[in-house]
Amino acid sequence: MTSLGVIGAVYTWISSYLANHTQYICCLGFKSTPVPVLCGVPQESVLAPILFLYTVVLVQLVESFELFPHLYADNTQIYSFCRPGDTDSLWKRVADCVTAVADWMRFSRLQLNASKTELLWCSSTRRQKSATLRSVNCRLQSRVTS
Repeated sequence: MTSLGVIGAVYTWISSYLANHTQYICCLGFKSTPVPVLCGVPQESVLAPILFLYTVVLVQLVESFELFPHLYADNTQIYSFCRPGDTDSLWKRVADCVTAVADWMRFSRLQLNASKTELLWCSSTRRQKSATLRSVNCRLQSRVTS
């Protein structure tokens, strides 16, 4: 609401659209007891593209670390580049950014799929670096480029 300036009737309309939804499982003709949906957007809803604007905050967060975001649907890439002598600084910014993104997602009731989170560090053979981002349970995938 604050970052996008959504107030008044528009805020009320969006809130009412997202409120009081339930979900259930249907299997072999049997339905489970409905449970409330506490977050997210109904799939294939007309409101989903509008709420995609929510990612404005994510873009600002990534850019605050002097990194570059690339977003598509439910995927986000964070990337950058540096001179060979600046790898430690870049590595720290990437690690701090990923931690901040994970914290922001938790605060925003979004889900980060850590098992699909990867870090790709490209460098020459002489400068290859290995490390892990334990704070978000990333798995490191190293590739060497010439």
